[in-house]
Amino acid sequence: MTDNANAPGNPGDDLRDATAEAAPEVAEHDAANARIAELEEQLAAARQETLYAQADIQNVRRRAEKDAADARAYAATGFARDVLSVADNLDRALAAIPAALREDEKFKGLVTGLEATGRELANVFGRHGLTKIEAMGQPLDPNKHQAMMEMPSDAEPGTVVQEMQAGWMIKDRLLRPALVGVAKKPD
Repeated sequence: MTDNANAPGNPGDDLRDATAEAAPEVAEHDAANARIAELEEQLAAARQETLYAQADIQNVRRRAEKDAADARAYAATGFARDVLSVADNLDRALAAIPAALREDEKFKGLVTGLEATGRELANVFGRHGLTKIEAMGQPLDPNKHQAMMEMPSDAEPGTVVQEMQAGWMIKDRLLRPALVGVAKKPD
């Protein structure tokens, strides 16, 4: 038996030669596919990181805009809190003027001037977003009122029946709580 497998011109030789030549090409192709897959993963990760970075930047921008708006809206808070004591003193002074003095011609100009000052101060407060908290007859709201005492009263328990000091809001924030007396059931 002759060995025809090694004889030249045998079709099996061509197949072996083609396979041997193709093996490096297949290996290169597999390596290229693996590299492509790796690069696609890296690209997807980079895209995800970019999206997260863009979202973070947008969040920082929104937060900065909100902080700037709050700073503009509430910049006068410290000053307003200080000026409230002036308004309180003016209100107490006006309330202390007896009716007889209000009618006296000597004091009529002074009283009118004090009342005009009070109105102008209220207008300035209004222009800057300061509003007085309504307390009398309202149910106690711990977000706006500070109960200083309980008083026997015919009013519904928990209702504000006395206001010792006016409370104020600046825009939608509490500037100063109203100091109040609250109704309780009579003994």
